[in-house]
Amino acid sequence: MKKAIIIGATSGIGKGIAKILVDNDYKVGITGRRTELLEELKSQNPNSYYTRSFDITDTKIIVENLEALTTVLGGLDLLIISSGTGDLNEKLDFEIEKRTIKTNVTGFTCIANWTFNYFENQKSGHLVAISSVGGLRGSRIAPAYNATKAYQVNYLEGLRQKARKLNQQIYVTDIRPGFVDTDMAKGEGQFWVATVDKATRQIFEAIKQKKKIAYVTKRWRIIASILKRVPRQIYDRM
Repeated sequence: MKKAIIIGATSGIGKGIAKILVDNDYKVGITGRRTELLEELKSQNPNSYYTRSFDITDTKIIVENLEALTTVLGGLDLLIISSGTGDLNEKLDFEIEKRTIKTNVTGFTCIANWTFNYFENQKSGHLVAISSVGGLRGSRIAPAYNATKAYQVNYLEGLRQKARKLNQQIYVTDIRPGFVDTDMAKGEGQFWVATVDKATRQIFEAIKQKKKIAYVTKRWRIIASILKRVPRQIYDRM
């Protein structure tokens, strides 16, 4: 059986992916802050889920928890970072910005760093992270969220370059969702909102194909293409 760890499996996309992996004969380590939700998921298949409760903003305990889970699983083939945060912040409340950075940059980097080093040592592995279409441009209503997602997009690209130079069986996949029907989807005017089930099925297909970048749902590639091409003078007025 393949072994996977999902960072942020208490709800939404992370929980959905965990279920798909177990259905496809993975042993899955699930993490999150809410212990009761992890235990609830584990109760559905006690022999396939292994839990570890921690907050990724506490970087002092991340490594020991990842190592403990990996030991219990008997190894690690796949790690998925699905933990993230983001709030609308038109008033630029610094506490919101700080919380977003601690989760989406500091915590994310600690996990990605440990994972890549682990895979480099064993000469194989697959790192997957849920970034966002929002990482392609800035946002006046959620400055830190879009900026931190841009950081993730570029960090993952850097790791893909490192993997290529190493010439090992190490893969790095950047999943860029649009709107998915989870608690993370905030604000008015949402469109093309995917169900968690549809989003996670497409994510699993991208993982199986070891894609470098995947938009979820697939038609968000159209929006991404448009966003990249909108002139700055026009985008600044939006």
